[in-house]
Amino acid sequence: MRNYPHPLVAREGWPFLAGAVLLALALSWLASWWLAALAWLVALFILQFFRDPAREIPEQPNAILCPADGRVIKVEPAHDPYLDRNSLKISVFMNVFNVHSQRSPVDGKVEKVWYDRGRFLNAAVDKASIENERNALHLTAANGQAVTCVQVAGLIARRILCYVSAGDTLTRGQRYGFIRFGSRVDVYLPVSARACVTIGQKVRATETVLAELQ
Repeated sequence: MRNYPHPLVAREGWPFLAGAVLLALALSWLASWWLAALAWLVALFILQFFRDPAREIPEQPNAILCPADGRVIKVEPAHDPYLDRNSLKISVFMNVFNVHSQRSPVDGKVEKVWYDRGRFLNAAVDKASIENERNALHLTAANGQAVTCVQVAGLIARRILCYVSAGDTLTRGQRYGFIRFGSRVDVYLPVSARACVTIGQKVRATETVLAELQ
């Protein structure tokens, strides 16, 4: 099954892309070729950063899907600070070359949303999970189990966007947010969940099965 409720280039990037293209066109007419070439390279970088392709959705009913593109940097037992429980924590770090939209890991209901204004540390470091700007969702999956999904800002990421609120219903693979320019996503799962990824593994939002609920 393919989920595609959004443009190929994320709406969040349209102003940046339009500005970059207009600047590149102006420099192509008015400035030296190397300045114009540099401007076109910037426009291409912005285009690739804000790309938002369709993804295939796995069919397994007990699968927790990866909410973001990137590289797995944590798979460990941890305390879920939002639901005050022991959990399995899986963290995915996104660099500037990854797709930066976030998609729901499960079919479920949004029970609560927390936003914390914080710092802008390197998103790859451990304390970014509790000190950086972040936005967390408490989701109740179709089987009744709780999943916490946290958008975490990074060193140069200065804007977390979340488009859902408490009471909303999400389908897995559904786009719910975006983080601009480098970041990470933390997922807290029940301790009974079985991880399906390993540290260092490259993952893709929706298409990679992060874990399985038992």
